[in-house]
Amino acid sequence: MIPAQQTPGHLANNLLHFGRLLRDAGLPVGTDRIALAQQALQLAGMDSRLQFRTVLAACLLGRAEHRALFDQAFDLFWRDPDLEGRMRAMLLPKVQAQPGALPPTRENRRLGEAMFPHAPQPPPPPGEHSEVQLDASLTFSPQERLRQTDFDTMTAAEWAQARQAVTRLRPLLPPLPTRRLRPTRRAQAPGARPDWRASLAAQARRGGDSAELRWCAPAAQPAPLVVLADISGSMSRYSRMLLHLAHALSQGPARVHSFVFGTRLSHITRLLASRDPDLAVGEVARRVQDWAGGTRLTACLREFNHRWARRVLGSRATVLLVTDGLEHGDTTELAFEAERLGKSCRRLVWLNPLLRYSGFEPRAAGMRALLPQVHAFVPAHNLQSLQELLQLLAQGGRRPRDPNFKS
Repeated sequence: MIPAQQTPGHLANNLLHFGRLLRDAGLPVGTDRIALAQQALQLAGMDSRLQFRTVLAACLLGRAEHRALFDQAFDLFWRDPDLEGRMRAMLLPKVQAQPGALPPTRENRRLGEAMFPHAPQPPPPPGEHSEVQLDASLTFSPQERLRQTDFDTMTAAEWAQARQAVTRLRPLLPPLPTRRLRPTRRAQAPGARPDWRASLAAQARRGGDSAELRWCAPAAQPAPLVVLADISGSMSRYSRMLLHLAHALSQGPARVHSFVFGTRLSHITRLLASRDPDLAVGEVARRVQDWAGGTRLTACLREFNHRWARRVLGSRATVLLVTDGLEHGDTTELAFEAERLGKSCRRLVWLNPLLRYSGFEPRAAGMRALLPQVHAFVPAHNLQSLQELLQLLAQGGRRPRDPNFKS
């Protein structure tokens, strides 16, 4: 037994490497969780391997669905057959497993790539190449599989491909008429009317001779877009990809304002002004202190309504609210802030990654408080859902709220 007051000399380093392994595999494990695990081991001790696993799981995991990947990584990294699983050695060896030890399931692809980044790929079985050529019309292409893959289960290579695909998106945001007028030569232009000042000026230049009538029409400009992204532990991976989308949207003619919120609200529009999307999103992750932490949805919406709504919103703005809608406590104030936000903009679109589940039902109190106030409720978990979102944004008309949301 290792006393609770003492920590093995190399255990802290192994904990750091184990946390990096989980992070490379896609789990939101920060340095704060690793430090918490080290403190918890000093207090609880390590009487058995089960107790050691339980303490690490309690400190490093934030969601129940990450438990399967954690168990696989723990069994491989902390394997010590000589001591039969007992934590009695001062030095815990690193994993010496082979790539074939990983079961070929979709959930642990990131774990295999994180542990063996340079492992050679096995050759395809004989006849597979010819079979794919004959049956290509009945199979999915790699691009199609990438569009259907969930952001949370992507490998590092797939994540890089999806990130590049998002940066190449060129959304078509519909231009909306403004109060400003612009000269036009077509009398049939939408909203065209005679420009008497320009017509009189043209006649004066010609000495009073007759001149053709000049026309003007309302100038069109893409509607402004506001992105409110939840960066809590359960949403950090999805919000990171949505920030890449916000960066792509900001490169167009539309005016885009971006915010992230966890325990506090942060304005990141200037941080996304860099031409390189990877540098911009990386700078956001470094500057925002509450990244992958907790969430205070009600407080952050209240701060946005009181401090930023009059600056960035208007009757023509579209708001993209990226959150899972999980809020603790009384949600009466959340419903009030969501209603105020919905009335301050043209469209309020809620992006929820939980819609990736076929049997999903919004039973949480926070979701029931938000749903009656939004104009659209769409998923945001893969590339296909983002393309459907761009098609929704391309619709110029104001969409009414779905009456089913109020049930």
